[in-house]
Amino acid sequence: MTSVFKTQACTGYLYQTKPKTMNILLKLIVITVINVLSFQLESQETHAITVSVEGVSSNKGQMFIALYNAETRFLESSYKGTASAIENNKCVVTFNDIPKGVYAVSIFHDENSNGKLDTNFLGIPKEDYGCSNNAKGFMGPPEWSDAKFELKANKTINISL
Repeated sequence: MTSVFKTQACTGYLYQTKPKTMNILLKLIVITVINVLSFQLESQETHAITVSVEGVSSNKGQMFIALYNAETRFLESSYKGTASAIENNKCVVTFNDIPKGVYAVSIFHDENSNGKLDTNFLGIPKEDYGCSNNAKGFMGPPEWSDAKFELKANKTINISL
């Protein structure tokens, strides 16, 4: 039995179309790889969050600033945190390399430098504190839903005490 592919006409046709088909397939593969890589790079894009605190009652002590990335850990365990000196009753801190997402910020003025938010016997804070969006709690701490914000680009959070 002889194969049809051994004929001159068919062999020539296959050789003419095969490189074109391979070129198209190769181009599709390259385009797909580029799209996947660019999507991964975009998802890894990071930004800066600058927290500006104004209206601090004194320059004594330091300001503790915490950044949260989950409702379940809000006011319990921060994603990132730092302490900063207070100058002219203001404080500015920047968190760099933060991926896109939903975050909240809380701050407190540790005026006596003991490393914690002092409260009275009822649990009411004796030192200044605040949250992003200037969220205030009613009969308790602020809620995540009131303090959260979406990070899509560099952002400045202003908190007034």
